[in-house]
Amino acid sequence: MNRTPSSAAPAREQTDADPGAGQDRGSSLSNGLKQRHLSMIALGGVIGAGLFVGSREGIAAAGPSIVLAFAISGALVMLVMRMLGEMAAANPASGSFSVHAERSIGSWAGFTVGWMFTTLLCVAVAAEALGAADIMTRWFPGTDPWMWVLLFMVIFTGTNLAAVSNFGEFEFWFAALKVAAIALFLVLGLLAIFGVLPGTDAPGTTHLTGDGGFLPRGVDGLMIGLLASVFAYGGLETVTIAAAESKDPVRGVARAVRTAMWRIALFYVGSMAIIVTVIPWNHASIAEYGPYVAVLDYLHIPAAGQIMNVVILVALLSAMNANIYGSSRMAFSLTARGQGPKLLATVSGGVPRRAVILCSSFGFLAVLFSFWWPTTVFQWLLNMVGAAVLVVWGFIAVAQLRMRRQLEREAPERLVVKMWAFPFLTWVALAGVVVVLLLMLRDESQRIQLLFTGGFAVVLTAIALIRQRALPKGAETPEK
Repeated sequence: MNRTPSSAAPAREQTDADPGAGQDRGSSLSNGLKQRHLSMIALGGVIGAGLFVGSREGIAAAGPSIVLAFAISGALVMLVMRMLGEMAAANPASGSFSVHAERSIGSWAGFTVGWMFTTLLCVAVAAEALGAADIMTRWFPGTDPWMWVLLFMVIFTGTNLAAVSNFGEFEFWFAALKVAAIALFLVLGLLAIFGVLPGTDAPGTTHLTGDGGFLPRGVDGLMIGLLASVFAYGGLETVTIAAAESKDPVRGVARAVRTAMWRIALFYVGSMAIIVTVIPWNHASIAEYGPYVAVLDYLHIPAAGQIMNVVILVALLSAMNANIYGSSRMAFSLTARGQGPKLLATVSGGVPRRAVILCSSFGFLAVLFSFWWPTTVFQWLLNMVGAAVLVVWGFIAVAQLRMRRQLEREAPERLVVKMWAFPFLTWVALAGVVVVLLLMLRDESQRIQLLFTGGFAVVLTAIALIRQRALPKGAETPEK
């Protein structure tokens, strides 16, 4: 991709019927991400605060069957990533699934899923900033949360305003630390399970079959654990957005998707298996400190709590950095395709700086909402995006169903990555998304999020259709 001055005409992404569309041919984003950046983002991006912190609710609900819950949801995520990888390798674009949805389903679909995902990431930035500030105030009791929020927002806004290679370097080292921490945790856990860790006895299957058995709360508990595990996988989509700014996007996406299976199995399912085997699932320390700290404490690892707090802080900061990046690129892609305010569709130094500032500002504003109206406005924002990742996955499945047939007819050579057992597994994945949505509707604590997200999707769709009718025919069709 070539760089152009910021005074150049707004960049536009190809989204027409041409199978070669959507490759950012008219975009002036840089290609500063290296293969090692993409590889580590793909490897470490799967490890987030949802795994370190959010898994405690899943374990409390499902007990040892949380391993099964993570395996089932992990299989769904692998199918979604495989579909997304097929489309992204065929048509690399900074708008990723928004571009694919627009090309395959219609302009309204690209608008809806793109702005929903952008909002999701901006709200997530606020939640992660608050979580990171909470850790810092525990370490430095005399400080206020807003000081840390401001510091982190300034740092990562600055990182994303600079060259994209800076984002890549931050994520490379963040991901490396997370991968090292999880790898060490898995090694210690395996040593404890086999009874070769000093001061420990092999637990065998005692904790898997005791205290109510493998399904202590029955199928209902497993279903709640399944919901908790699904949302722990959010964020994997960012690697396909980042690939558009690499020197070899097709190779980068293909490699990331092809390694998704063992990454999910090792980091998520593997660590859940370690946790419920080493320590009783209903041990009080899991609810109090989180499952990873609880296991390390149980094994008498010195300073376990502080070590894991450092890792969790890194995970939160990594997510902040990645979400500012992902939201700004998605917002830029939308505006470059005529789906948003034109002032955002400019690039300076290979970076869409106006989009970065907008998304960072929205994230910081959401933080202020959490201070001013924590139980109203901020909670509404959280509810609006509570099920957004499922909406994204649904659009990905439908887009892949339609795009695959077109590619087979018009450009089969672009099918570098192919969805397994197409179209059967695509339909299985789509059915899986529907099942999870129905489970959310059935669960009282999740129902409100589903209703808010559904309402938000309807509003976005209505706006998209109104805009589409108001614009002259072809106004949103990118130039070739």
